[in-house]
Amino acid sequence: MTNATRTHQADLLWILLFTIASTLTTLIFACATPFPALAALAAVHLDRRDGVLLMLAAWAVSQAIGFCALGYPWDAATALTGVAIGTAAVAGTIVASVVDTYVPARSTLARLAIAYVAAFATFKLGILFWAPVIGHADVALSLPILERQFVRYAVILAVFYALYRLLTAMGVPAPDAAPRTVLA
Repeated sequence: MTNATRTHQADLLWILLFTIASTLTTLIFACATPFPALAALAAVHLDRRDGVLLMLAAWAVSQAIGFCALGYPWDAATALTGVAIGTAAVAGTIVASVVDTYVPARSTLARLAIAYVAAFATFKLGILFWAPVIGHADVALSLPILERQFVRYAVILAVFYALYRLLTAMGVPAPDAAPRTVLA
C-alpha cells in the first residue's frame, strides 16, 4: 500500500469519525449540528476539499435525521432552510480553511480557536444572507441565541478535539492536512 493511499484512507477515516461525532451531537441536541466546530477541525486537520466533503456529509446526515427522525415537515420552506444551512456550513468551512492557511499562530489550540471564530461568524453571516428567503433571522440571530450557540459549539469543539487527541494517541492515523502558509 502506498503512502498516498494510506494518507487518503486516514483522511476518509477522519471524515467518517467527525461525521459520526456530529451525528451524535445532532441527536443529543435535537438537530443542532455543530457546523462551526466541524469547520474549525476541518480547517486545522484536513485539506480544504476534505473539509468541504466532511461538511457535506455532516449536513446530509443532519438533514436525514431531521426529516426522518425528528419529524421535519416535508415542504419547500423546510427544504430551503436546509439548503441555507448547508451553504452557510460549507462557506464557514472554506473561510476557516483560508484563515488557517494565513494565520500566524503555530499552536494547534490557537489555530482551532481562530478557525472556530471565523467559521462561526461566516456560518451566521451565511444564515443572515438567506434570511430574506427563509425568514426566522430574528430568532436565529438574536444575541442570546448567538451567545448560547457560540458557547455550545465551542464546548463541542473542545470535546471533539479531545476525542481526536485520544484516538490519535491510541494509534488511529492522523489525517494529512494540506501544508499551510504561515506569515512571519
